[in-house]
Amino acid sequence: MKKILPLLLVLVLLSCKKEIVNPADSIYYGGDIVTMEGDKPSYAEAVAVKNGKIVFVGKKSDTEKFHGDKTIMNDLQGKTLLPGFIDAHGHVWNAGFQAVSANLLPAPDGTGNDIPTIISLLKEWNIKNPKAVGKYGWIVGFGYDDAQLKEKLPPTADDLDKVSTTVPVLIIHQSGHLAVMNHKALELAGYNASTKDPAGGAIRRKEGSQEPNGVLEEMAMFIPLFKIMGTLDQTANVKIAEAGIAAYTKFGFTTAQEGRASSDACNTWQKLADQGKLSIDVAAYPDIQTQMAYMKANGVQKDYKNHFRIAGVKLSLDGSPQGKTAWLTKPYVVPPPGKPNTYVGYPAFPKESDAIALVDSAYANNWQILAHCNGDAAIDEYIKAVRNATNLYGAKDRRSVAIHAQTARFDQLDSMKVLKIIPSFFGMHTYYWGDWHRDETLGKERAYRISPAATALKKGMIFTEHHDAPVALPNSIMILYSTVNRISRSGDVIGPNERISPYNALRSITTWAAYQYFEENSKGTIKQGKLADFVVLDQNPLKIDPKKIKDIQVLETIKEGKTVYKLAK
Repeated sequence: MKKILPLLLVLVLLSCKKEIVNPADSIYYGGDIVTMEGDKPSYAEAVAVKNGKIVFVGKKSDTEKFHGDKTIMNDLQGKTLLPGFIDAHGHVWNAGFQAVSANLLPAPDGTGNDIPTIISLLKEWNIKNPKAVGKYGWIVGFGYDDAQLKEKLPPTADDLDKVSTTVPVLIIHQSGHLAVMNHKALELAGYNASTKDPAGGAIRRKEGSQEPNGVLEEMAMFIPLFKIMGTLDQTANVKIAEAGIAAYTKFGFTTAQEGRASSDACNTWQKLADQGKLSIDVAAYPDIQTQMAYMKANGVQKDYKNHFRIAGVKLSLDGSPQGKTAWLTKPYVVPPPGKPNTYVGYPAFPKESDAIALVDSAYANNWQILAHCNGDAAIDEYIKAVRNATNLYGAKDRRSVAIHAQTARFDQLDSMKVLKIIPSFFGMHTYYWGDWHRDETLGKERAYRISPAATALKKGMIFTEHHDAPVALPNSIMILYSTVNRISRSGDVIGPNERISPYNALRSITTWAAYQYFEENSKGTIKQGKLADFVVLDQNPLKIDPKKIKDIQVLETIKEGKTVYKLAK
């Protein structure tokens, strides 16, 4: 009887155990869980997830009511859990295009540090990709950057003829705003000594003649590039799109942007969504200049359907500062070859009224508009256009965005604040091109003010930060490192007064980025009711030496409670 009583007591206790009515699918605990709620860092001991959403945030002891027999307990083992990163501006399909092209990036992201190496990389890619070359008839590379090349000059058609004289060769500048073709490609594009520069672009010429040297700027590059893209079949488009998603999830992004999208790109994403093949959210912003008919037919969608939606429109007002095509109010320190000392770049639209009309169209249709404006002259044009459209159609809650806004003057930030324009800065430039801007493009004073995030904060503004992939790899960690430290390749601090805290850097790719997308109620922080979009890092960027942030690794990316990337051990 004495032996039976304890057994009966255990059975009674087990029978009295409270049944878990609505158990969680998973619970995360055992590490730094940074909620990103509030103006200062706040932490939780545990997070419970059910059906892709967060159902509890708080103390570990309080998760017992969510712990069912099938609940997966995820011990972070001292690692850091953050909200999933949100791509404030990038080109996810083009990131895939970069991934499948010859990698011509200079160190630290590649080995394209001089022209002979670029030629070798292209030859190697040609040998390794006979099916692609045979099917599409082009040798393609991405990421050359004359700012980092040993020669400090771009390759020419003569250089690329060393790769092939019978197969067209195209290489795209890391900025995505210039390209170089060999003579065969120039022939196919119809570029010769009698060809005039297209509006909003330039064909660089051999010194002392009108013969193209192979280097193409802006629309002179985009026109033939779009034709090449148009030859890709659906299989190739899907392969490129999937490569782009893989590149993004590797760096913790759970929301990606398809900036300046074409209808073909949107159709590819839509097809993948319909087939249930998108693992993260993709928000597309079709080019308002070329895709107006598509936008009028499809409009924008507030909600994602199978992880895809048309979120707004994109407008490009100028080019790239590192490529010396951005439109400035004061001249470049060292103009491009053949340009006068008064050279300030140029607008994308020779007639300002055309740019203003496109912004008007976005406001008239209630489409959120993201405008690429690197140079301060382009920013002036955008501010003028937004002010005009606001007067015509009302302020409302539009969340218009100034993409890059690199050379934004402080008076322009004041105007943006009044007009409620969100600047999305490209702070990674301080590392990748900081020295180039200081010495070649802007000079020290202007270079030290690029992407003025700290000044924006002082003015009571929010902002986002982005990678603009494929201009840079979609590297969330480099966004954080660059905006916090602003250390260039040479070790110079490019504008010490514009450095921001690690917490605010994180907000720029979580909380504030969610707001930019009108998605602050579902993303950006770890809060009950929001989507279970997370990223796991091996170190807490808020607790380590800021200069060591660049060494942080993304261990896992989780979209709505499901792992979509995990670092191989």
